Amino acid sequence: MLTLDIDPFLVELKDGSIKNVGPTNKSATVKLFDVETASAREFGDKRVKLEFADVEGNEVQVALFPEDVRSLVADVDAMADDSPVFE
Repeated sequence: MLTLDIDPFLVELKDGSIKNVGPTNKSATVKLFDVETASAREFGDKRVKLEFADVEGNEVQVALFPEDVRSLVADVDAMADDSPVFE
């Protein structure tokens, strides 16, 4: 399941095209639940791309610098030691 919250969201649909209406101060939050596949690969010369997909075909991709990936891995490792989620 993918949720997408864009605030404030206002678009114009004209002749089959979507156009932003109003100022360019949009922000978005995306959440993907029930992930079926997750993978990591090199992305360009300096980043790692994490890709997540659910059974419905929704997909989220995140490109991170290596130091951010290392920090994330450390967070997961620390949680694995104390969390019942990893039992």
